[in-house]
Amino acid sequence: MTDTLPRPTRRLRVLAAMSGGVDSAVAAARAVEAGHDVTGVHLALSANPQSFRTGARGCCTLEDSRDARRAADVIGIPFYCWDLAERFREDVVEDFIAEYEAGRTPNPCLRCNEKIKFAALLDKALALGFDAVCTGHYATVVEREDGSRELHRASDMAKDQSYVLGVLDDRQLAHALFPLGDTVTTKDEIRAEAERRGLAVAKKPDSHDICFIADGDTQGFLAKRLGKAEGDIVDEAGNTLGTHDGAYGFTIGQRKGLRIGHPAPDGKPRYVLDISPVNNTVTVGPAESLNVTALTAIKPRWCGVAPADGPAAYTAQLRAHGGETEVTAELVDGELRVTFAEPVRGVAPGQAIVLYDGTRVVGSATIASTIRATPTPA
Repeated sequence: MTDTLPRPTRRLRVLAAMSGGVDSAVAAARAVEAGHDVTGVHLALSANPQSFRTGARGCCTLEDSRDARRAADVIGIPFYCWDLAERFREDVVEDFIAEYEAGRTPNPCLRCNEKIKFAALLDKALALGFDAVCTGHYATVVEREDGSRELHRASDMAKDQSYVLGVLDDRQLAHALFPLGDTVTTKDEIRAEAERRGLAVAKKPDSHDICFIADGDTQGFLAKRLGKAEGDIVDEAGNTLGTHDGAYGFTIGQRKGLRIGHPAPDGKPRYVLDISPVNNTVTVGPAESLNVTALTAIKPRWCGVAPADGPAAYTAQLRAHGGETEVTAELVDGELRVTFAEPVRGVAPGQAIVLYDGTRVVGSATIASTIRATPTPA
């Protein structure tokens, strides 16, 4: 299948978000092939594109907009470039900085999907008379008999991107089109398809890291905007082990770059356990102290129908490229309470937890706090 729209399909006016990469170009081409009236649009997300990533590594450069325009010309669809730089700065970049400053670990790609591609872009598309927004994400939209829609994992789990789409609600899903989601193919085969279609982006490298951090140096990016803020690195007993230049430069579970200078008494590695912006301290300790047994998450967003009252069994994904883990979850006073079947590590406030029922995305919420297991005495 090349089209994930409900059956029977009708000819839709589709706005294809074209980042300048191979996935979005092939998605736009498949939407045309499925019989839809497609218009391509590239989102200008930086007031100064040259300050963002160069070398075909991101989706915010002048080079990317030119690649998207060339792809649209080959496909034979109208093409526009829309300036959403101010909205992107406010909703994604400033949010990213504020979250790190508060000691949390955000996911800017998830925020971009929520606030830009399926809010600002979709709202503008609907106002202009378009029926759907098409992207190159690997996920699948399924229509139920009652007309409601569900978001499911892509057919190819190796490329599944449903985690970063877990913030989409029922209204947004009703206007979302993911032509790559039903395709069980390798990335090499997607590139081969692009080459067959005459798309010059067929061999363009995939984007990685964070698109608005030009050199991939997140700590340096934050330091320029938040300034140097020296504080202590302490152990679980509160003993000072070293200093840092800004607590925002650390993430829960981090092992490298601690600059403590001397090993732990037992010789084992230390990991970041906690980040406190209030007193500007970073707490480190052994790996077993990272074990999380439960968490509370806020701002839940449901992909379609909200779950029934009471605790229920799901699987959960905690990062974009992470695996699934079994959980029990329940909505209590607007907060999601989650208990893990087995302890997990590297869970940080600010991250998204996405719940699944089989391949179906139930919804997403932002981790607010965690409960750690009590380490077993040696």
